[in-house]
Amino acid sequence: MVHEPTAQYLQEKVSEAKVHFERALDCKHTEFDDLYPYMIEHPQFFWYKRYVAWSELLTVVKLCNELGVAWRHQFSVTQAEYIDKRVMSAKVLDYWFEKNDSKEHVGH
Repeated sequence: MVHEPTAQYLQEKVSEAKVHFERALDCKHTEFDDLYPYMIEHPQFFWYKRYVAWSELLTVVKLCNELGVAWRHQFSVTQAEYIDKRVMSAKVLDYWFEKNDSKEHVGH
């Protein structure tokens, strides 16, 4: 039986996507590394890994928006603006963590 996603479930998915993106920004291990271990040998790997994580984050946020689920409280104002613009620019990569309320870039 399929259940409709709850707001809490979607907010957890946003949180997971945020951590995944931040780990990719910090060049830390992600699930992507396990799926494509051969890519570590290629210089474009980190760009692609970040792109995949960014796309995941945008997809989950899009679902939240369509279903009226709050997600902005998990991000700084600046981060939410980057997400609204949807483009993973050099500015996003360089300044994602600036003025971030978290104690460190990635929790673990």
